Amino acid sequence: MNVVLYEYLTEVLGRENVLRKEPMSRHTTFRVGGEAEYFAKIQEKSQLTVILDYLRKTEQPYFVLGNGSNILVSDKGYEGVILDLSAGLKNIEIKDKRVTAQAGALLSTVAAKAYEAGLTGFEFAAGIPGTIGGAIVMNAGAYDGEMKQVVESVSVVNEQGETMILDNETMEFGYRKSIIKNRPFIVTEAVLLLEEGEKEQIKSRMEELNQKRREKQPLNYPSAGSTFKRPEGHFAGKLIMDAGLRGFRIGGARVSEKHCGFVINEGNATATDVADVIDEVTERVRDKFGVTLETEIIKLGEF
Repeated sequence: MNVVLYEYLTEVLGRENVLRKEPMSRHTTFRVGGEAEYFAKIQEKSQLTVILDYLRKTEQPYFVLGNGSNILVSDKGYEGVILDLSAGLKNIEIKDKRVTAQAGALLSTVAAKAYEAGLTGFEFAAGIPGTIGGAIVMNAGAYDGEMKQVVESVSVVNEQGETMILDNETMEFGYRKSIIKNRPFIVTEAVLLLEEGEKEQIKSRMEELNQKRREKQPLNYPSAGSTFKRPEGHFAGKLIMDAGLRGFRIGGARVSEKHCGFVINEGNATATDVADVIDEVTERVRDKFGVTLETEIIKLGEF
């Protein structure tokens, strides 16, 4: 145990907000993963700023967590500090057509607030199991909508602990990527510019998309959502199905029979099971079709 690090974290956050040996299976949508050495619940942006400065100066490994919907944590755990933004940075404010949401706010909650305010343009995100911060980093999207279409500006903290405001163009949004992917920036807040709409139409659209998800996606199993990025000119799910991998299983992890683009946890999977299924699927699709699948998932820890 790094006593100095632990005492610093508890001094800034309070002892109740710093957990040791915290099982990451409790904090990921895959429901797998070993223990984080330190799990720090960030309540305010000022806490994040000072802790980041300390961790960088002392060269301590860290990872910023939202809803845990896009990560696969090793069974061996993570030897560093998990900074949980979903604990406190989840405020949402609406003024006119602008929605200002902190990084830890759930996309579903933001979508619900926008609907209540009669604002349209964010319906696509209502069923995505992530937070604003994570969605910004990867330009999350679904059903012909993506963050790029609605983001006006993003607040980030840089390596020096300074706040920077990046506009939409500066964010360099692309397919499942943004400038944040290649910069040591931490998203703290985003301003979304939406449009006025009819509440009944907004509600109807959200219900329509949720129904599509229920019909086509294995929502009754833990997963990270769509496991693979869409290869240019192809659909990952179809390639996997055509490779004969529908229902393919290793341990407790399986390629969903409902949607082959999803790797699911049937209830007793390990992170290694999930990683092995992903690796096998990638190899077989490449061998059969010459297409290399890329995952949307971030691996954390040693595999």
